[in-house]
Amino acid sequence: MPNLSPTLDMKLEVVVIPVSDVDRAKRFYGQLGWRLDADFVVGDAFRVVQFTPPGSTASIHFGKGISSAAPGSASGLFLIVSDIEAAHADLVARGVAVSDVFHRQVGATAEPGVDPARRSYASYATFEDPDGNSWLLQEVTTRLPGRVDPDAATFASPMALASALRRAAAAHGAHETRTGTHDANWPDWYAEYLIQEQSGGQLPL
Repeated sequence: MPNLSPTLDMKLEVVVIPVSDVDRAKRFYGQLGWRLDADFVVGDAFRVVQFTPPGSTASIHFGKGISSAAPGSASGLFLIVSDIEAAHADLVARGVAVSDVFHRQVGATAEPGVDPARRSYASYATFEDPDGNSWLLQEVTTRLPGRVDPDAATFASPMALASALRRAAAAHGAHETRTGTHDANWPDWYAEYLIQEQSGGQLPL
């Protein structure tokens, strides 16, 4: 086997969403509060619209002359959120027809409501755009090990950071209860908790 150089970065930039009515889709994704990055028109045969979900490094494209897929054929597109209930409430407030929140483990039957143990990767909600392209909201708070480099851990939005701080505060309260003392180094403890939770590392006790 030949010697290979270190793996080069390959960052997912854009996912193409097939739609039948570009202006209708543009109104819908704008209604979600997503950032409109571009709307390029080249003659009568080509148009591309780009939106980016809040906090996302990847965007979506839809338009005219950019996809041969049938409108509405994109399914199971994941949107990761740090608080499924807050995300659900936000969509409802924006007039989006979103499903009730449900929970399930891998391979299990879906059940109503948020996961009782609030386990990461277990709580969901769904919605569709006007063409039927389907989106799946998934609550992720603690990443599986190895999914995020601890040195590159970031928070995509103030809401995500606030949710993480609330979880850290609850865990730190349990930590002080176990030790029976006030932790004067709580900033260091919080920092370690936030980084390890996001990267899937060992949480401090």
